[in-house]
Amino acid sequence: MSIKELHPDLLKTKQHFEILDGLRGIAAISIVVFHFMEMVYLPDKNFIAHGFLAVDFFFCLSGFVIGYAYDDRIGKMGLGQFFKSRLIRLQPLVILGSVLGLLAFLFDPFGGHPEVYSAGKIILIFLASVFMIPFPVIEERSFNLFGINAPAWSLFWEYVANIVYALVLCRIHRRYLVVLTIIAAGVLCYASHRAGGSLLGGWGGPNAWDGGARIFYSFLAGLLIFRFNLIIKNKLGFIGLSVLLLLAFLIPYSKWNWVTEPLVVLLYFPLLLALGAGATLTQGFKKLCVFSGKISYPLYMTHYAFIWMFLNYYTSHKPETGQLTLIIITGTILLTCIAYFVMVAFDIPVRKYLTNKRKPA
Repeated sequence: MSIKELHPDLLKTKQHFEILDGLRGIAAISIVVFHFMEMVYLPDKNFIAHGFLAVDFFFCLSGFVIGYAYDDRIGKMGLGQFFKSRLIRLQPLVILGSVLGLLAFLFDPFGGHPEVYSAGKIILIFLASVFMIPFPVIEERSFNLFGINAPAWSLFWEYVANIVYALVLCRIHRRYLVVLTIIAAGVLCYASHRAGGSLLGGWGGPNAWDGGARIFYSFLAGLLIFRFNLIIKNKLGFIGLSVLLLLAFLIPYSKWNWVTEPLVVLLYFPLLLALGAGATLTQGFKKLCVFSGKISYPLYMTHYAFIWMFLNYYTSHKPETGQLTLIIITGTILLTCIAYFVMVAFDIPVRKYLTNKRKPA
């Protein structure tokens, strides 16, 4: 399906890829579990050592979804309306995640040292998080780009990708998109090599540019799949594709990371996206997939404040393996419940209000 084959009114009746929504939720839960585990275990002891690659899957999904949603209408809606749409979709949870992160930073019952920072610096850290300005100054948090809400680093690059899409990518022919994607693959491999054979970068000051390499390739790959209609019809279903996605996160940490991680991002995730877009969803899993997709972004943007609290609890109380297992399982369930509450009580109402406000009279 090329851009020219799409009609501006088609968006109202476009197919919705519920299985991709479901896979987005699986990826979000996986990264929550990964963040719990990485606070306690070294990578070679972490059963979900490659859960961080869920971010690359998000980036790939984003390229596909943005192309699908906007390629045929961005010309008529204009840049201003496009950016307003993206801000309404993304920014409310950026702000809420920053507020939760600030509260956890100031009032963590298990530790932390906010007193070493002046009120002025804390205000700057908070404002930088709200306005998506990288500000890696919290040393005890490994100089995260956004110290009070670490996952916001990927949203920073998501915004960059959206800007580049609106200014450049939506206008170029798909043959040039292929060239850009090949270049991006080379940049990704170079970033992995420079980091010692790992793609676990982009979140902190010393490795910030690795995030650009990660989204550069994955976003383009997702957009390429849409532009060339590289959708593979299959009967794997939601369960089969969820298992395949989880396998990528469960790859053991080893000396072969320099091979496995780039291969997963360069080939495996685009393949899963193509399969997910072409898979048949049984009616029994439709509601689960829709719910999973809706909960994914609130979960991703609100969970990390509690991860820091978990780390301080672990440091001060040293729970044993059985207790840790219970805490991580219970914590993941509770964070999912909190994300659902945030979605219902904050995200959906705020986005609805802002969408209604921007409608012409």
